[in-house]
Amino acid sequence: MFFSIIAIYLAAVNIAAYFLIRADKKRAMNKEWRIEEIVLFSFCFMGGFIGIHLAMERYRHKTQHWQFRAAVIISAVIFFDNFTALIFYANA
Repeated sequence: MFFSIIAIYLAAVNIAAYFLIRADKKRAMNKEWRIEEIVLFSFCFMGGFIGIHLAMERYRHKTQHWQFRAAVIISAVIFFDNFTALIFYANA
């Protein structure tokens, strides 16, 4: 039950993160108001690093910014480290 909730949460966060990057790219192309980078970083560290990475590659958006590449890698490492610990302690 607990892992089902986590899976639903991660799916929702990653889908939202993907569409945030997509929306930011469209706004950038139309020279409109942009989504703040802190919002994108927040979604990345809330578990949306997969969605952000996929959208960055798909839409070629923020790919030259080392901060975003680093945030995706760091948040993935932190997430998998914490998830491994959670599984270990849940089975102990």
